[in-house]
Amino acid sequence: MNSSFRPAFLTTLLFWLLGLTMLASASSCSQEQKEKIKDALPGGPAKAGGPQPTLDSVYIVKYMSAEPKFKDQIEWGKKFYRERDFRLGWFRNHELVPQAKTMLGVLNKAADEGLDPKEYRTKDFDKLFADLEAAQSDSTKRNALEKEIDVALSGTYFNWASDFYRGTVDPRAVKTIDWQVKRNKIKLHKALMTILKERESTYPYYEFEPLHPEYDQLKKALAEYRALQRNGGWATIPATTKLKPGQTSPAVAALRQRLLGTKAPAAAPVAAAPTVADPAVTPARTVANKPDNTGTAVPLAAAPGEKYDAELVQAVKSFQTQNGLNPDGVVGGETLRLLNIPVAQRIDQLILNMERWRWIPKRFEPSYLLVNIPDYKLHMIENNKEVFDMRVIVGKALNATPVFSDKMEYVVLAPYWNVPYSIIDKELRPKLAANAQATLDRLDMEVVKGSGAKATPIDPNSIDWANLTPATWKYTLRRRPGPKNDLGDVKFIFPNSNDVYLHDTPHDELFSQAKRGFSHGCVRVAEPLKLAEYLLRNKPGWDMMKIEETIAGREEKYVSLPEHLPVYLVYFTAWVDNAGNVHFRDDIYGHDKSLAKEYFN
Repeated sequence: MNSSFRPAFLTTLLFWLLGLTMLASASSCSQEQKEKIKDALPGGPAKAGGPQPTLDSVYIVKYMSAEPKFKDQIEWGKKFYRERDFRLGWFRNHELVPQAKTMLGVLNKAADEGLDPKEYRTKDFDKLFADLEAAQSDSTKRNALEKEIDVALSGTYFNWASDFYRGTVDPRAVKTIDWQVKRNKIKLHKALMTILKERESTYPYYEFEPLHPEYDQLKKALAEYRALQRNGGWATIPATTKLKPGQTSPAVAALRQRLLGTKAPAAAPVAAAPTVADPAVTPARTVANKPDNTGTAVPLAAAPGEKYDAELVQAVKSFQTQNGLNPDGVVGGETLRLLNIPVAQRIDQLILNMERWRWIPKRFEPSYLLVNIPDYKLHMIENNKEVFDMRVIVGKALNATPVFSDKMEYVVLAPYWNVPYSIIDKELRPKLAANAQATLDRLDMEVVKGSGAKATPIDPNSIDWANLTPATWKYTLRRRPGPKNDLGDVKFIFPNSNDVYLHDTPHDELFSQAKRGFSHGCVRVAEPLKLAEYLLRNKPGWDMMKIEETIAGREEKYVSLPEHLPVYLVYFTAWVDNAGNVHFRDDIYGHDKSLAKEYFN
């Protein structure tokens, strides 16, 4: 080789080798996820019989399309296998990974989640596993079975996970179910990759666990109530019972067994099958409460004249609190009705509310405001902890408060109340037609054209109130800020198509009622100034003194929040508190009934 050519050649060769090294490095970086998939579980040397088989999209679609319960999961299957270059997911070096049998064990206990295990027994895996074991000496047959088992396991997982993590019912697909809270956006193929240890996640997918502790608490309550049902349920209190503290009544024995799971200290022992006290009131204790041959609990004969004593009164008050009633200790009316709701109905109620938790986004924001409509209660959460709650008034049944989520943007001080056309039409039209100006003066109202600062007053006598229609109504009827204003001193706006918001009210006396469905759909809050001060705590210059001065000026003022606050208006009729007590509320809008038709049928 020419000596003058050699240095140039070596230099060229060096750059060429360096380029190959850099290319290999870049390729290695881009393959990191794929290598993690490939090496997710230790496999050791490959078994005899060649490399593990791979799949393709045609096989996946054909196999899953042939099974009705897999059809809805085809897209998840395609995403899962595409992400792994169509390598098998449930095998390593021809060995089934342990997560397969873990999953099948989880599916066998699906009833604990209020789900039906039969829905997930699509394939006979015992037979498939036996066939695979028998085919180890025939690599062609073995590979075919590995492919079938792999896709069958994935389809089974997606079928179960879709129900467990996203819900068995799609609330947006059923008109009778009111639920417009933002969707749970779980990517099931990513969840499966987490289970197979191919990616990390802060969510407990790898343990096949629920996403929300509230769900897990309901699950534990479901187990308790099912145990109670197996033991005969609870005692029925006679329908004619009317009992006040200190009184004596034959019904006391049944009431004691119902709530405390005990007999009166002086009562003679009764030989009977064991049952359990209501876990919503006290820890379960064995009692003598004999079921009839249908499995339904029946009232026991009570010792005449047993006294309704302090211990039992306290149990009744606890029951009343946990069922949304005023705790007065008096048994009768609503308290008696709730005491005699069958345990089977409470079990269904727990299951329906577990289903709603599957619809909830997989994680709340650190800070948010939540209103549980059936509980008539607002909860303010900051950094994942509740800082306060307060009573609210929600829509009456005919004007149900919608279930949805949005973000609060403004606090409005000294607000106008814009009267809905429906109220003008149904309630005010005759009075306005008779004498518009006098009616408006008495109600402290005005008619304006336009809105906000650009609103201009209109002569109310120029409007044909008697023949008014939505098409001819071009104005706004509004009540001025002040003591008569239906919105009180403050309203809280999270712009939405339902035109629903939180606000104050001049009718504070209504908050003393246990059942507070009085509004036309908006949510009235018991402590509006407390809420306003909290929301504006990080807004310079807006302390309580400034808030009160602005309200006293009776000029509407919009104050934007420093950060938009997530708001959830939800509908839960059962939950477990931090002390482990189970709470139930009435299905005030019939949403439980609508969901039950879809869920249980």
